[in-house]
Amino acid sequence: MRAAALQYVRKVSGFRAPAAHNQEVFDRAVDEIAEATRRLLDGLEVRGAARVREGTG
Repeated sequence: MRAAALQYVRKVSGFRAPAAHNQEVFDRAVDEIAEATRRLLDGLEVRGAARVREGTG
C-alpha cells in the first residue's frame, strides 16, 4: 500500500523526490494515503464466494 501511495503522491505533486524543505509534507501525505487505503480495504465487504473457472489455476 505504501508503494501505491508513494506513486500517487509522486504523480499528483509532479516530483519523483521532493526537495529537502518539502520532504516532511511529502512523507506525511504518503503515510496518510497509505492509511486511508488500508482503512478502505479493511472496510470492504465481499459477498459471495469467488468463482473458480474450470481449467484454470
